[in-house]
Amino acid sequence: MENPPAYFDDPNPGEQAVVPDTPVYPPKYRKPARTGNIWLRSAISLALYLALGYYIFQSFTILLIITAIVIFHEMGHFLAMKYFRYNDLGIFFIPLLGAYVSGSKREVSQKESAVILLAGPLPGILLGIIFYWLDQYSPNGLYFYEISLSHIAALLIFLNIINLLPVYPLDGGQLLNRIFLDEEGWISKTFIFLSALVMLWFVWQSGWKLWPLLLFPAVMLLRLRTDSRFTDIEKQIEAEGINADVAYEDLSDADYWKIRDILVNHHMAFRDFVAGPPYEYDPKEEKMMTTIQGLLHRHLLQDVSLTGKLLILVIWIAAFASPWLMGMDMWLFRRFGF
Repeated sequence: MENPPAYFDDPNPGEQAVVPDTPVYPPKYRKPARTGNIWLRSAISLALYLALGYYIFQSFTILLIITAIVIFHEMGHFLAMKYFRYNDLGIFFIPLLGAYVSGSKREVSQKESAVILLAGPLPGILLGIIFYWLDQYSPNGLYFYEISLSHIAALLIFLNIINLLPVYPLDGGQLLNRIFLDEEGWISKTFIFLSALVMLWFVWQSGWKLWPLLLFPAVMLLRLRTDSRFTDIEKQIEAEGINADVAYEDLSDADYWKIRDILVNHHMAFRDFVAGPPYEYDPKEEKMMTTIQGLLHRHLLQDVSLTGKLLILVIWIAAFASPWLMGMDMWLFRRFGF
């Protein structure tokens, strides 16, 4: 039998070739379903809101009216988001500051956003106008306990018009940022920074009586800093060849753990986590999952035409001007120096 060609010769006879180990990645973290807990947290936040509100106002009637206005406003946002199939919806109350609706959706439309943002203040302004005219055409006026319906109407309109101001994170500021500015560009970041300065100025003008509002500029400035940090992390994810243009459900287990390692090594919030291998969940893994979800690219559909933007602008201006166009006495604006 002939000898095999030379290129079949084993250069290291008796030694077995070493095959590199392929990492075995466990499944990516999945948050347990707990819809009931969202509403439990909403109820707890409402209880705290009412308790602190009563301590401030010392009037159950005023507190009830303001709480009803806030709930009516937020239910507008909530129902619009539910209609557009947002996930993990919940209403959360912030003592002294109001409330907000939380929800998530990967593909966000400008049209949907405009409807959602306007669905809070517009119904409140409309209801305020209805209350005002009901009170005006009633022979003896209408009252809720000792408060006239026209005063409730003024409060309804005042709070909702203030919310339409083009200052982030008010509804008007979010509308401006989402529809008229490039949400990811430097103009948007400049707008958010200027909004924080406006909030600081407003608190200072109040003689620091409205100091709880300082939470807003603090959160906005922290967001700008966080966004800058995440920009560097996003560049590292791209350099690793990881496709971040997917929904969390479609993210592969391997890419989850690779992004997780990048966060552990480059983000201070996860310095107590352990990078793999071995790949193991941390007791606070849900925090990691939420951060990775935020890093995955969200799609903003630019589906509002120039005509649509002009229509939104007209609705916005009309909402501001409506009480004066109808001859209403907006005494609350004079009281607050507007």
